[in-house]
Amino acid sequence: MTMNFFRGVMGGQPAGPQPTGAETIHKLCDRVASSTLLEDRRDAVRALKSLSKKYRLEVGTQAMDHLVHILQTDRSDSEILGYALDTLYNIICNDEEEEQDENAQKQDEDLGVLFTDKFLGDSENVTLLLTLLEEFDFHVRWPGVKLLTALLKNQCNQVQGVILVSPMGVSRLMDLLADSREVIRNDGLLLLQQLTKGNAAIQKIVAFENAFERLLDIITEEGSSDGGIVVEDCLLLLVNLLKNNSSNQNFFKEGSYIQRMKPWFEVGDDNSGWSAQKVTNLHLMLQLVRVMVSPVNSPGATSSCQKSMYQCGLLQQLCTILMATGVPADILTETINTVSEVIRGSQINQDYFASVNAPSNPPRPAIVVLLMSMVNERQPFVLRCAVLYCFQCFLYKNQKGQGEIVATLLPSTIDANSISAGQLLCGGLFSADSLSNWCAAVALAHALQDNLTQKEQLLRVQLATSLGKPPVSLLQQCTNILSQGDKINRRGSKVQTRVGLLMLLCTWISNCPIAVTHFLHNQENVPFLTGQISENLGEDERLVQGLCALLLGICIYYNDNSLENYTKDKLKQLIEKRIGKENFVEKLGFVTKHELYSRAAQKPQPVFPSPEQMLFDHEFTKLVKELEGVITKAVHKTSEEEKKEEEVKKTLEQHDSIVIQYKDLIRDQDTQIQELREQVSTLSLNSEQMQNQITQQQSQIQQHKDQYNILKLKLGKDSQGLSSSQGEGAHVNGLHSEELSQLREEVEELRRQHALQHTQLSDKDSLINTLRCGAAAAAQTAEGGVGGSDNTELLGEVESLRSRVQAQCAEISQLQTERLELIRRAEAVSSAPASSSESSADTVTVSELESRLAAQTTEAERLKEECRGLREGHAGLEQQLASATSTVAIEQTEKTKLQQEVQESKKEQDDLLMLLADQDQKILNLKQRLRDLGETIDEDEDELDTRDQFGEDDDDDNEEEDEENND
Repeated sequence: MTMNFFRGVMGGQPAGPQPTGAETIHKLCDRVASSTLLEDRRDAVRALKSLSKKYRLEVGTQAMDHLVHILQTDRSDSEILGYALDTLYNIICNDEEEEQDENAQKQDEDLGVLFTDKFLGDSENVTLLLTLLEEFDFHVRWPGVKLLTALLKNQCNQVQGVILVSPMGVSRLMDLLADSREVIRNDGLLLLQQLTKGNAAIQKIVAFENAFERLLDIITEEGSSDGGIVVEDCLLLLVNLLKNNSSNQNFFKEGSYIQRMKPWFEVGDDNSGWSAQKVTNLHLMLQLVRVMVSPVNSPGATSSCQKSMYQCGLLQQLCTILMATGVPADILTETINTVSEVIRGSQINQDYFASVNAPSNPPRPAIVVLLMSMVNERQPFVLRCAVLYCFQCFLYKNQKGQGEIVATLLPSTIDANSISAGQLLCGGLFSADSLSNWCAAVALAHALQDNLTQKEQLLRVQLATSLGKPPVSLLQQCTNILSQGDKINRRGSKVQTRVGLLMLLCTWISNCPIAVTHFLHNQENVPFLTGQISENLGEDERLVQGLCALLLGICIYYNDNSLENYTKDKLKQLIEKRIGKENFVEKLGFVTKHELYSRAAQKPQPVFPSPEQMLFDHEFTKLVKELEGVITKAVHKTSEEEKKEEEVKKTLEQHDSIVIQYKDLIRDQDTQIQELREQVSTLSLNSEQMQNQITQQQSQIQQHKDQYNILKLKLGKDSQGLSSSQGEGAHVNGLHSEELSQLREEVEELRRQHALQHTQLSDKDSLINTLRCGAAAAAQTAEGGVGGSDNTELLGEVESLRSRVQAQCAEISQLQTERLELIRRAEAVSSAPASSSESSADTVTVSELESRLAAQTTEAERLKEECRGLREGHAGLEQQLASATSTVAIEQTEKTKLQQEVQESKKEQDDLLMLLADQDQKILNLKQRLRDLGETIDEDEDELDTRDQFGEDDDDDNEEEDEENND
């Protein structure tokens, strides 16, 4: 049927030789390029799509340019766009579903990369594809998403670069997550997974496009851990966005998205029958938590996330899974690793983990339950490694936890009825399982890491080896096992146990001179170490030799020379005689040159492909790196150099002690200064408060004084009312003196006002006289008589005001005379001696004085009113004068204009007279010439002209006389 279609397309006959696939594709490409009808191009592209899988090479080679052209030109037809995108996807995508041999699969991958490079030859093709993704049509958007995903798989970096510089490129792809069609949304997730791989810039853009919110919403909608493959895709995308991207991690934490992770880990009591998809989802969720608290992150960011996980209850939820039953082994292992990194270095989280108990009867601490799994050889290897990592993280920078673990080994705290962490570690340390030996030794070493107190405490631990024999110390028992292992080494003792014990001993005695002394006190230890180092053993034993050299070097470097037989010098002499310094240094280098050393130094988590490769601990590699150089120097130093170094050390210690003393002194002084500053601020505050109180009290005192004065006056009046008439007279005289002083002041004020009014009146008089002259002149020149009448009225008002002022001045003078008389008489009354016979006369006199004083006061008030009216009259007068002044100014202006017009008229008349005089003279000259020529001239005309001439002269003279008279 397909061939019939091809025949119809090519116009061939049913019979005859069939065209090859390449020929068919060539003709279809010609049809796509040359057809003018959209239907013809659409049919040709549909045919290319059907051939694109079988003839992938031919279609990709011949048709790609035509298909891209279709995408550029036929944007209006969604069907042909869909066919073109599907065809491009078929030739670029590597089909992973079909089972193929390796060669065929490699060939397909090469073709995909080849066609991808061809498509990306023009970066505008990717931009065009991003534009097509904005089309909502399903037949365009879905194949566009798949094609862009295939391009990213084949050439990720190149496509990422184009999308990164494309305007709104990432935003267009983020819109796919909001598509209501699940197929497009899900394929959009796969596209974003490929897009965000290894590109921090795109990861940041995607995160700030609200990716976290959308992805978490999708996870919740799909059922969280019980969801399907969509949840897995969302989690993979979240891991891509957050892993090794501190900016996105901080954004995730600040956006409170950690709190939204807690419901993911809610498991029920019945945990049987977990589906594979649920296991995968939960595994990715745990991995996402680990990404946020990974040891490779910055310490500040990790600590902040750990705190948030504890506060929101996520750590508690993880511990619930840890102690739950029926949880699959791989989920339990990953949960242990996750809890390990959530508590690593966080004191509050470590304290919480120490308080967690397993749901057993009786309840046991979770740490004990986990250690039981670690030393149980029947447990899976990855689970035991996870427990060891959890124990290491619990003790990391946790001196409190280290003390609690070591305390379970001390004789005073051992409880025979319960199993403790110390008992489990000792049991694993001396068990027959070499992996348990190594794990227990490393776990115990972490209990001593950077903790001198616990190193010394552990020296007190005594072990009962067998009945009837005295107990031996834990340190001695470790060295005994080492030496016994060497004796049976020829029969195949395992290296793993010896390496674990040597790492424990090196960690234990490093930076602890007391432990070094205890170790050297056993006479068999130094010969054992020198014997191990000096022998030439096989490749498997070279690591043991290197660790023995390290242990012996620690004994030299941290030796306090308290044992006479094993001082630093004697140990170095022993090395030089039995081993040789160069040989010793070479054996010491075996540790760092081991192939497993660098692997263990990369990250804290113990991850090993097999139990046999479990030899080095991460913290121990840091110890080796720290001690290797100093031990090499210590071995090569002579006794004199040692002495000089000791002296330098003592000097430095003294210097350090002095510096510490000064630091303490400065710290104390800073504390004192701070306290004094606080006292000063407190005293200043108290001073301000006291000042405010003083101000308030002063105001209150003033109020009291005022009230006292008022009361005193009232009491004085009452007492004076009850006193004798002499006293009343004296009181009245006092009151009169006060009233007289007030009257004097009023009189003086009236005098000043009177003088001021006189001055103003004189000024107004001069102004009025000036205006009167100007008004008279203006009245003669102005037309009409209105201005003159107004000025006459104004002058009349001024005269009347002047007369009133003069009358008031006379009244004021009379009042002043009366007041002076009153004052004189009052003074005479007050100076006269008082007697009982004259009291009635004085009373009458006082009454008269009071009545006259009242009358004078009334008169003074009336005068004040008149003066006030006079002032108002003066103000009105000033306004009238101002208006008159403005009127006079206007009339003067008009007068000036009239005078200018008269002058101009005179000038014009003079000019006319001059012209007439010239004309007359010319006429006379002409008449004279006519006479000289013998012409007869009428005498009457001559006389008339002469008369006219003289008459005009007379008129001019009369006008001049009139002007002189007017002037």
